[in-house]
Amino acid sequence: MTSQVPEILLLDGEKHGMCTEPLARYLRSVGTKANFCAPNTSCWRGYIGTWEVIDDRLCLTALEATLESGETASLATLFPDTPPPVFAHWFSGVARLPPGEMLEYVHGGYESAY
Repeated sequence: MTSQVPEILLLDGEKHGMCTEPLARYLRSVGTKANFCAPNTSCWRGYIGTWEVIDDRLCLTALEATLESGETASLATLFPDTPPPVFAHWFSGVARLPPGEMLEYVHGGYESAY
C-alpha cells in the first residue's frame, strides 16, 4: 500500500498532518452515503478532511473529495442538515499527530517514522 496523504488538523493556529481518519468510523456506522473516487494511490479513502478543536471538541470543518460521478463533494454531501463545523460525536479515539520531521519513509499507510 502506498503511503497515504494525511487528513489535516488545525490546532493552536498550526496545521498538522493526522495519521488518524476520524471520519472513517462515521462512514462505517451509517453506511457510506457517498461513493468517493480515489484521486490517486496516495488517497485511497477518496477524501481529505480538515479538522479543528473547537471548545475542546473535535470538529470537521471542511471536506475535499470527488464522487465517482465526478461531482465535487463537501460537508453538505455527508451532513446536509448540519451547518459546519460538524462535531465528531462518533469519534472517541486518539488523533495521532506525528511530531517533527519524517525520519524514515515507509511505503505503506501511516507507517513512516517521525
